[in-house]
Amino acid sequence: MDLDALRFGTFSELGEAVTDWNTMTKNLATLKTDAKDNLQAKATKARWSGENALVTREFIDKTAGEFADAYTQAHTIARSLSDTMDELVGYRDQLNSVIHEAAAKNLTVRDTGEGSFTVTMNIHPDRAAEGTTVPEHTQGDVDHVRDHVQGILRKATTSDTSAAETLRLLVDQAEYGFSGADYADRDSAAKAVAEAEKIAKILEKDPHDVTLTELNQLNTSLSTYKNDPLFAEKFATRVGPDRVLKFYAGIADPYQSFGTDPRQFEQAKLLQKNLGITLGTATLSDSDAMKSWERGMVKLGPEDLGIDDANSPRGFAVMSTLMRFGDYDDQFLNAYGEKLLAYDKEHNVKPLNPWINNGNQGDLNFYSKNDRGRDPVTGFLEALGHNPGASTDFFSQPDGAGKTVDKESEVNDHLTYLTKDRVWLPDAYAMGGDDKVIAGHDALGHALEAATTGWSYDADPMAGKDPLVPGGLDRRTAETAAVMEQVAFLYGGEDGPKMLHEQSQLADSLGKMGAAYIDDIDYSLSGVGEHQMDDGAYPAKYPGRANFTNEGATNFLSVLGQNETSHAVVTTAQHLYTLSALDANPATSAANIDNAHDALTTGAEARGILDHSRVQQAEVTYKDESEEKNKSLGRSGDWVKLGAGVVVGGGIAAIPLPGSTAAALVVAPMAADTVGDAVNTFIGQEVDKSIDKAEDDYIEKAQMTSGEFYTRGVNQLGTAYSDYVERNPKIGNSNDFDDWSQEIKSAYTTGSIQDDQRGRAPFK
Repeated sequence: MDLDALRFGTFSELGEAVTDWNTMTKNLATLKTDAKDNLQAKATKARWSGENALVTREFIDKTAGEFADAYTQAHTIARSLSDTMDELVGYRDQLNSVIHEAAAKNLTVRDTGEGSFTVTMNIHPDRAAEGTTVPEHTQGDVDHVRDHVQGILRKATTSDTSAAETLRLLVDQAEYGFSGADYADRDSAAKAVAEAEKIAKILEKDPHDVTLTELNQLNTSLSTYKNDPLFAEKFATRVGPDRVLKFYAGIADPYQSFGTDPRQFEQAKLLQKNLGITLGTATLSDSDAMKSWERGMVKLGPEDLGIDDANSPRGFAVMSTLMRFGDYDDQFLNAYGEKLLAYDKEHNVKPLNPWINNGNQGDLNFYSKNDRGRDPVTGFLEALGHNPGASTDFFSQPDGAGKTVDKESEVNDHLTYLTKDRVWLPDAYAMGGDDKVIAGHDALGHALEAATTGWSYDADPMAGKDPLVPGGLDRRTAETAAVMEQVAFLYGGEDGPKMLHEQSQLADSLGKMGAAYIDDIDYSLSGVGEHQMDDGAYPAKYPGRANFTNEGATNFLSVLGQNETSHAVVTTAQHLYTLSALDANPATSAANIDNAHDALTTGAEARGILDHSRVQQAEVTYKDESEEKNKSLGRSGDWVKLGAGVVVGGGIAAIPLPGSTAAALVVAPMAADTVGDAVNTFIGQEVDKSIDKAEDDYIEKAQMTSGEFYTRGVNQLGTAYSDYVERNPKIGNSNDFDDWSQEIKSAYTTGSIQDDQRGRAPFK
């Protein structure tokens, strides 16, 4: 900064800007509050119907979010400008004070341009007027003034340039709309940018020369700032895509071998996660610098990195390993995935896999014994599993597809390739891994969960948000439904049983997807063929609901029922939805009574399809081994245990699968936003011990014949019906209920043993 610019600066324009931004911030705070407390709150409480229930509420939520982001950005800018002005005014006053003190010692400070200045004698004693005493000074006084002025100008320059950089980074974060980046003050933002510059220098070193201390320092900074948008962008652009790939490969590979320092191994493992999250945060910026970085990373994908580490992997292998963690920009992930699959389709042919082969011993992934990280498609699919928007886009239905998916041409090419055509191989570590597990299938399931549900596959929808907000947790859209229709078509098709059997790692994911759309599946079953579907019992919960067709829903359920895991998941979701429909339709009107009846009968049919499929598959799988078959049915009959940990709110149920981890949560729709007696009874009931007879390990010891299995299914339906009648005692004498018992049993039978031609045959 030039001396005169600071010395004579009035900063009036900057002061006006601060005033304007403070005023803007106050106005936006009012709008933000109005949008949240009035607009959004009233929309949430309103009893919407028709398109308003589906479209308007979502629009209002997004609008309220934009007001919040606008306030956040304006507030951050106002604080940055105010802090900068206060600092510059302070530095100006310090400078003038130093210059005044220098004049008292006959020294003057002059601006010589471009940030330079001189400290010289003001009046030479020989030229002083007669009788004038000129103050004396020493060279030390000159040096002191020079150093003091220099220090003030240096700090003022830092204040000015750091403010300019942070403001530029901030406003470039969002090309449209507003950035949600929030900083308490200018120094916080400047500190984040400075820290990014500092640790980026570590990546300039040969990774083999990086000390454990430096690696720890790198991880500490990345862990602290990995979600900071300005830090992440500055770090990524400072390092560049090529260097970040080579550095990680060099750090990861040497420490995979047996017997190395465990501290180095742990630091390398932390680096994979911290670096992945940081790069993901960086891609969320819309700045030109980050767009260039993203293009560079995609270009590096098919290229050999030309290094000695990790068998000199291609860019895809390293970046896919890192992107397993973090929230990445949707457009970047789709551009990356398009190029990755194009390369993979061309090179992944029998008999030689380009990624998993004896010549490639480059281990890059630290987080699974069954996944060494050699196959970049696996890592990319894990990234999609954490980025629902990108995953939905990547598997979107082709343009021109019909209202229902009923032919291969209406299925996304990526989805067809990954589920039916691609060569998948196990990628397990020799020590501790299971070479029967194909990690890529599990990752594909995760990606499809995200694409169809709108949730990251391992998210907990009840965490960090009030679960009682009506309709706030169902993230399905017409776009997610279009992906789900394709999944149901593929796995409900003729090859579905074979695909499920050969891709067994997808069973839990397919079950979770089926559970997430159980209302739409029931809706497709509720009509007579494709006619007279029941909108009353199964109202649309989002615009553009999935349409599976009656036959398609039957086929898909029959495949899901073949597997113990998917059968349990979907059966639990089905039962909960039926109970919630009974809660939502008390017998206070003819319409409600009709809805309750249809929920029971259609639910019974869906349950019958699932149960019949489970029995048939057990009989085929175990053939004459009746004890093993009965154990299998016993395990399947014990799905009610899943209900013990269910949490309901916001229009969904979160069902924990065995293991009780976030990744095991099933998100299933409910007929009502609030919980009623029927659902509460199921969630709170004591688990039925009739199957396991209180034995220590019911998984191994529970047994049940086919007849007992079907009988229990009917009894559970009968309990739901009986509870409904008991809660509505006035309807017991109504003629409307005379035929309900038989109709429920008939519906269950229709779904099961009455017609062995319905659905898909068991896998043999």
